[in-house]
Amino acid sequence: FTWSEFNKRVDDMAKGMLAIGITHGTHVGVWATNVPDWLTFLYAGAKIGAVLVTINTNYKQSELEYLVENADIHTMCITDGVFDGSYVDMVYTMLPELKTSQRGYLKSERFPRLRNVVYIGQEKYRGMYNTPEMLLLGQNIKDETLEAAKARVNCHDVVNMQYTSGTTGFPKGVMLTHYNIANNGFLTGEHKFTADDKLCCCVPLFHCFGVVLASMNVLTHGCTQVMVEKFDPLLVLASIHKERCTAVYGVPTMFIAELNHPMFEMFDLT
Repeated sequence: FTWSEFNKRVDDMAKGMLAIGITHGTHVGVWATNVPDWLTFLYAGAKIGAVLVTINTNYKQSELEYLVENADIHTMCITDGVFDGSYVDMVYTMLPELKTSQRGYLKSERFPRLRNVVYIGQEKYRGMYNTPEMLLLGQNIKDETLEAAKARVNCHDVVNMQYTSGTTGFPKGVMLTHYNIANNGFLTGEHKFTADDKLCCCVPLFHCFGVVLASMNVLTHGCTQVMVEKFDPLLVLASIHKERCTAVYGVPTMFIAELNHPMFEMFDLT
C-alpha cells in the first residue's frame, strides 16, 4: 500500500465500523497476529474515536474471557489464531450464542456489552462479519457521517487500551490517548527516521513496542512499515533482504536467533 491507498482503505473500514454501531468511545478488541489489516482496524477506530483494546496473542480461554468482560468490549476482531490455539474456537466457546445469532444481533448472557465479532480475513464464520463485509457495509455510510465522527475526536481522547499484569495480579488496562501514543512514536523516531526508511516490524502489534514505538514512529515520519505476521528469524532476514529495510525491531532473543541462523550469510543486510 501507498499511504494514500491505505488511507482510503482505513476510511472505508471506519465507515464499516460506524455501520455496525461502533462510535466515539466504543471499545474494540483486536486479537490477531501482525496481519496487514491489524493496522487498518487500528487507524479506522482512531479516526472515529473508538478505543482499540490490544489482546495478547498468547492468551488462553480464561484470560480472553477476563479481558473481554473487564474491558467492556463491544466489537471483537480476530484472526485464525496461533499454532497452539484457535481464536475462532475459543470465541465460540466463550459465546455459544454466536452460532445461532444473526451478525450484529449477538446477545450474550455472560458478556452483555459484546455485540459484534469480526473475522479479519476472507473466510466466513457463522455469526461473524468478515473484512470484505465490513468494507461493503461501509458503502452505506455517507462521507458526511464519517467526517462528523472524525470532528468529534479530540487528541486527549483515549485511543488505545493495553493490558499489562505488571508483577502481580490480573492484567490491568492502561488507557492511552492519541496525544500519548503519537508523541511517543514521534520521539522514538525523531533522531533517526525519515520517509526514506523501511522498518521491519516483527514484534507483536498487541504490545506497545509494535503498536506505538513501531507504528506511530512510521506514521509520524512517513516511513514504510514492513510487516512480519509471526516472528520467524528466516522470515525476518528475508524481509530485510527483499525490502531493503533500514531498521529492524526486536528483543535480544530475536536478534540472537537471526544472527545465529544457518542461512544468515545468504542475505544482504547492508
